[in-house]
Amino acid sequence: GSELDLRELQNNGRIGRIEVSVSKSDGKMKGVIKVPSNLGRVETALIAAALETVDRVGPYPAKIEVVRIEDVRAEKRRRVVERARELLQKMEEEIPETRELVDEVMEALKVAELVYYGPEKLPAGPEVEQADTIIVVEGRADVVNLLKHGYKNVIALEGATIPKSLIELASRKKTILFIDGDRGGELIARNVINAMKIDYVARAPPGREVEELTGKEIAKALKNKVEAREFLEQLRAAARVPEEAGAPAERAEVVPLPPAAPQVPHHVIDEIKGLRGTLEAVLYDQDWKPIKRVAVRDLVHTLEEVEGIAYVVFDGVVTQRLVDVASSRNIKMLIGARMGDVVRLPDNLNIKLFDDFI
Repeated sequence: GSELDLRELQNNGRIGRIEVSVSKSDGKMKGVIKVPSNLGRVETALIAAALETVDRVGPYPAKIEVVRIEDVRAEKRRRVVERARELLQKMEEEIPETRELVDEVMEALKVAELVYYGPEKLPAGPEVEQADTIIVVEGRADVVNLLKHGYKNVIALEGATIPKSLIELASRKKTILFIDGDRGGELIARNVINAMKIDYVARAPPGREVEELTGKEIAKALKNKVEAREFLEQLRAAARVPEEAGAPAERAEVVPLPPAAPQVPHHVIDEIKGLRGTLEAVLYDQDWKPIKRVAVRDLVHTLEEVEGIAYVVFDGVVTQRLVDVASSRNIKMLIGARMGDVVRLPDNLNIKLFDDFI
């Protein structure tokens, strides 16, 4: 009928521009006809079937066969989805680079704010000298974390010994000692309170370290600070509770500062610099002459077996077991790379860290 007349449908825009490509092969003419349709599926199928009824083109016999009916909209949707997938993948690849740039800028800001105080070059915030109150923490990582959250009046102990410049600074400031929430933090607090003026003690949550706290956790810990005297009383009370309950427990003691450390010769300091990363230990006699060099994993066994050891320098962690063995063997000094969770410091043993010398 007229409603499916191609010319009429073209005039109404229901059928688009018909494209015909012709080629000659073996004396015969072949062609491909493309008919764009804006009709529904049924009408389009009828038009396709009607085309197959054509048996002549001009004076020549002809045959038309419909190869396929293709939904152009579905193809466009497929291309859109494919392109969206490509764009999303490209965006995902670029996002980590953006994150890295942000982290890099934040790190640059933190490093720019970090300063070094006194002849011991203690890591500190830029306002530690001007502020009325200072926050004393254990190490550089703690300082960096507090700087990250806006605390610029912070300074680090950096080592087992109390720096003289820090003692002098604390004497003219209100001083808050901010410690980790473990037994190691308690040990440091006892020693520091005995050695310098501390007004308040703040603690990280149990089992947490200052360097890993969030801004809210830092603010809460500082808000809940207690006077140094009250802190020591709390420790003594906590040590008495197991005994009053009748349960066997090891009583916590206020650990005195170790005796004055022997002078370390220059050749030993050079040895310390060379030991980093080796996981080895060097054993010295009373006159700082090397006796033996061993792997750190064999250090405890060697200390128990070898006689005449007075000083030990090793690239490892100072542990409670190592401290106990060294004390029982009357060794005068341990110099290690890092401090572990040591809760008992014997009077006859000095402990130093690599950072005290290099």
